[in-house]
Amino acid sequence: MRVGPLSDAEREALADLLGLDRLPDSYATISLAALEKAVGGSVRSVVTDLLGPLGNRAEERRHDKAVKAQLWSWLRAHPVVQAQPALQPWVTAVENAGVFFSSVDKTRAELQKVLKVIRELPATGAPLPVFADAVLGDPHALDEGTRRATLVLKALASIFDVPLPTDAIARRTLWTRAGVSDDELSSTVLVAGFRPPGASLVATVLRTCADAGDAASLTLRQLRRSPLRTGVPPAVWVFENPSILALALGRFGRTCPPLICTSGWPSSAGILFLEQLRDAGTVVYYHGDFDGEGLRIAASVVARIGAIPWLLTTPDYIRAADAHGPPVGRVTPVPWDEDLGAELARRGCSVPEERVAEALLDTLAVQTVGGLP
Repeated sequence: MRVGPLSDAEREALADLLGLDRLPDSYATISLAALEKAVGGSVRSVVTDLLGPLGNRAEERRHDKAVKAQLWSWLRAHPVVQAQPALQPWVTAVENAGVFFSSVDKTRAELQKVLKVIRELPATGAPLPVFADAVLGDPHALDEGTRRATLVLKALASIFDVPLPTDAIARRTLWTRAGVSDDELSSTVLVAGFRPPGASLVATVLRTCADAGDAASLTLRQLRRSPLRTGVPPAVWVFENPSILALALGRFGRTCPPLICTSGWPSSAGILFLEQLRDAGTVVYYHGDFDGEGLRIAASVVARIGAIPWLLTTPDYIRAADAHGPPVGRVTPVPWDEDLGAELARRGCSVPEERVAEALLDTLAVQTVGGLP
């Protein structure tokens, strides 16, 4: 082994230890066998006696690498990530950043909290402290500047395919887009074909609009004050675009089956209404655009509500696709159909929901004969 630079005193000590006839240079190469002969035994034993137990750095590095690899494998395989593959770039970024607490166990515990938050998004319009308290038991758990809040915002930026916010206003906007602290009146959801019994405001509005062959625009405030918990339909069909709802009303009128429109990414009102229906036993079917964002919206609704993708498979896309569709944008894997994302990227042409509207309504008419799914 090579040691140095050595002081004059250290050179003399080394010469005395090894029985050299001259002083070594300031950098000296020492034979391990000569050193063990000089100390009369194992160098490891001598050093252990002097300094205490020695670690195996190579083994420690291998163990540390294996434990970290297990952490990242766990993160990639987590149900929240699997349900929304748009999170994969976020997972990669987290892995590249490395273990960010004092240990792998503490990092895993923090990531579990972050994933718990992501699972509950989009939220139903609660202010950030209220939402944090409900999910993590601490109103300050997602305060501005905390590592946990930053990780959640990075995940949201990956899901929504938007730049990471760089100032307080942009961060607030992203939280709002995820349904945290939405305005109770501006957050709405379009609903048609519902006739729940009762004298509550929401039930009355829904029946009145359904009887008129029209859609109701329910606000977050109305759904909070008058939740729909009984008299729900056995199934509901959710569309991404308002034009599909308009075409359905034009075709079915007063006999329109239960339909909901998210108008893109679902609002807090939309999420709350879908939660109320799901909790009351309604089966939720979802359809949207065949493009990168449309499928991310679908994955979000499927993960958040437990909706069932409807006519959103690779064969459905192939039947509708041609060479004239708009670009597909960023494409991520699709949880319910492992071939769909790859086929979308290969063709590079999206299929807007409006293009298949007549086929959707034809199928809807067949599936809802007599008002039953």
